[in-house]
Amino acid sequence: MGNEIIKSIDLSNMAPAQIANFCGALNQNIKQLENKLNLSLSVKGDTLAINSRQNISGQSITTIERLLEMSKHNALSASEIDEVLHHSGWGDLEKFERYAIKLNKKYIKPKTKLQCDYLQNIAKKVINFSIGPAGTGKTYLAVAMAVKALENEEVSRLILTRPAVEAGEKLGFLPGDLSQKVDPYLRPVYDALYEMLGFDKVEKLISRHVIEVAPLAYMRGRTLNNAFVILDEAQNTTPAQMKMFLTRIGFGSRAVVTGDITQTDLPENRDSGLQHSLKILAKIDAIGIIHFSSKDVVRHPLVQNIVEAYNRFENNQ
Repeated sequence: MGNEIIKSIDLSNMAPAQIANFCGALNQNIKQLENKLNLSLSVKGDTLAINSRQNISGQSITTIERLLEMSKHNALSASEIDEVLHHSGWGDLEKFERYAIKLNKKYIKPKTKLQCDYLQNIAKKVINFSIGPAGTGKTYLAVAMAVKALENEEVSRLILTRPAVEAGEKLGFLPGDLSQKVDPYLRPVYDALYEMLGFDKVEKLISRHVIEVAPLAYMRGRTLNNAFVILDEAQNTTPAQMKMFLTRIGFGSRAVVTGDITQTDLPENRDSGLQHSLKILAKIDAIGIIHFSSKDVVRHPLVQNIVEAYNRFENNQ
């Protein structure tokens, strides 16, 4: 015991509910932090005591303080703790606070520097590309910025689209017309909208055509004015489709194109419109381009390991 290092954090200005949110049911959050940070935590009156037989790093203290701050309004979840621990190497996450997206029903904060750059690009540039693996927030953050623009009356409608190319499945066997066939493949977009606006409001806005979800083929011949347009799964577009989409953008509109160039479902003899457009448009300063990597994955930490393992395997082929 004599060799133990002890540090403490003052809790006197925190409400009992905030401290309870931090600790979690049956101290589950405390146990998770102890296991991950290799130290011992205990709440003693108005003090959080931190004990360890090793040096207690400033990064560990900053991480704990960040989690205490996050506990102010809601109980911490295991995934939120994992995210903060996973990205603690970026430094204090509070520096990302100024890039947070404030919606009527949700407060969304970026978790990596590239996500901050992505949000900054969307705010400043008319057309933006985001390329990277699953779990990097490409689509989710684009939807959040679209909802923000709609709530702030910067645009009058949201248009969400993707090419009608399936990931190893056959659209022809699904019921309904082309729009209904593509609908299930846009489920992540719907899930994000429901989370940010609520189910009833989303359905109401869709019925009023304020939110439009449609396959890319339906964009042909249109001029999209005063709209926030998101093209998801853009790696599955052809060069002709990508050119068609980019030339639909009208006055007062913004567009975000997302995709993962390693996950194309096009036939082997077809070029990806996403890769093609990046080569052509890379030198246009008014267009934003962000390349995410496995380091920006904000899902379960295991997802980052999986992405990196696949990248190593494919690079060795």
